[in-house]
Amino acid sequence: MTPGPLPLDRPATVVITGAFGLIGGALTRRLGRHPDAWRLILVDDPGLDRRYQNAVGVPFADFWSSEEFLVRRRSGRTGRLAAVVHLGACTSTTESDGDFLMRNNFAYSRDLVAWCLERGVRILYASSAATYGDGGQGCDDDEEQLSRLHPLNKYAFSKHAVDLWVRDQRGFGRNGASALKYFNVYGPHEHHKGEMRSMVLKAFEQIRDSGVVRLFRSYRTDYADGHQKRDFLYVEDAAAMTAWFLENPQATGIYNLGSGQARTWNDLAQAVFAAMGREPRIEYIDMPAGLRSAYQYATCANLSRLRRVGCDLAPCSLEAGVREYVQQYLLGGEASRAAVDPPRQP
Repeated sequence: MTPGPLPLDRPATVVITGAFGLIGGALTRRLGRHPDAWRLILVDDPGLDRRYQNAVGVPFADFWSSEEFLVRRRSGRTGRLAAVVHLGACTSTTESDGDFLMRNNFAYSRDLVAWCLERGVRILYASSAATYGDGGQGCDDDEEQLSRLHPLNKYAFSKHAVDLWVRDQRGFGRNGASALKYFNVYGPHEHHKGEMRSMVLKAFEQIRDSGVVRLFRSYRTDYADGHQKRDFLYVEDAAAMTAWFLENPQATGIYNLGSGQARTWNDLAQAVFAAMGREPRIEYIDMPAGLRSAYQYATCANLSRLRRVGCDLAPCSLEAGVREYVQQYLLGGEASRAAVDPPRQP
């Protein structure tokens, strides 16, 4: 039998890195609705963009840059922390600077996980479905299978390296770390992500501007054009699952966070057309040559392990998530307004 949740002092002080990002912002807003339960310290490097809007209206106790957080850890000036949710990273799957990725994604994460484990601070960190490579080894969140995975790009390698390091340090044991392998997350407040914004947002923009969605052709005979598959997860569901792990510190190890269903890019495009009230018009274009050898043709989260530890949250369907995102955010001109609480409540 899975043990019950360990008690947390309330309000529990939680550091969220990447707090202005897509998932970090959704988690910050979700926890911020319960100030009696959570005392939030936000960590991010907002730079010159508008990511800060993801935290507008959210009560938080303090804000630190990623460098200040590092300095505070080294000098013992963090105060008493109940948990750290580490979502800050470079998420560009096309980033070519391997040195930067290993410093930013691997070394920073490794040192933060080690610091938390040494002090008994609950640590959740973002891994990625990209670590599963071409999917030929499946998408099973089994620590014993980690060495069999073959990431297809430098970003995925940097995330996979963290998982391997934590496993080799026995960091996934009792009272250990939780690695959350997010699949294809989409949803409100992702404009800052540039080329890494979801295909839902890109499709919306293409339909708005030209009436046509352009998808990559398939270069494998077993997949027709547009029939490449992904496990798409609405960001509010990703945030709800992440919050569940904060409330259930007995659930340590590696866990897939996805919908548990593989849907095609055609499905996604048609869902966006439907949400916009348009007739589908899809064109297939050449995939850049440099991407063809590093392209995932199918991902689907095996959620068996997640269910066994008691997380029974049911993600919304692709159609429902796309409809809410498009109709309640994008058609309302989300890019020009401050972030607000999402309409779906916990």
